[in-house]
Amino acid sequence: MNRGAKKLWRGLLTATFFWFVCTGAAWAQRAQTAAADDAEFGPVVRTYLGYLRAEQEVVDDRASRHEVSPVYYRRNSNRIRALRQAALRIARETQNDFLPELYAITRDEFGTLFDPPPLPEIFRPGEVINNTFRYLSTARSGELFYLFERLDVYEQAELLKKIEEKPETEAVEANTPTATHGARGGRMTATRPRRVHIP
Repeated sequence: MNRGAKKLWRGLLTATFFWFVCTGAAWAQRAQTAAADDAEFGPVVRTYLGYLRAEQEVVDDRASRHEVSPVYYRRNSNRIRALRQAALRIARETQNDFLPELYAITRDEFGTLFDPPPLPEIFRPGEVINNTFRYLSTARSGELFYLFERLDVYEQAELLKKIEEKPETEAVEANTPTATHGARGGRMTATRPRRVHIP
């Protein structure tokens, strides 16, 4: 190897070394800043926020190696930011070290959760859809995301039980004389069970 090639090789190694040092320092700085930002939360919330950061690093890495399209990269980076917004809001509002299973989807992705896809215009915050997902809100993160939480198995079982009991209750009320007329023949309004709606 001649002298010029050696100099070129040495320069390349030096540049690579400095690149790794700078990248490592930047990563450590980001990790330190993130840890300081998350210090107000408990271990469960911090773990979820760390998971979102790891997901973003995976997306960044795949994009840097040109494994994904720019559209995919933007969509998933925006989704991660929307999920982070939702997690922070829930953690701060409830003051609990707990987060439900969260989903952030765009309108064209509704088919991934629902069959058939419902119309988002009729959603109300807190409304339960298909006895499985609770609609939370929307988040503007580059594009509009709809935020949902998956009900746990106990909540789903309770909802199904109430739905099964509802027709029986209505049938009993319809066949009870006092449901429409009072003891003296006066008109009374029948009370119907309210629609299941968990805030």
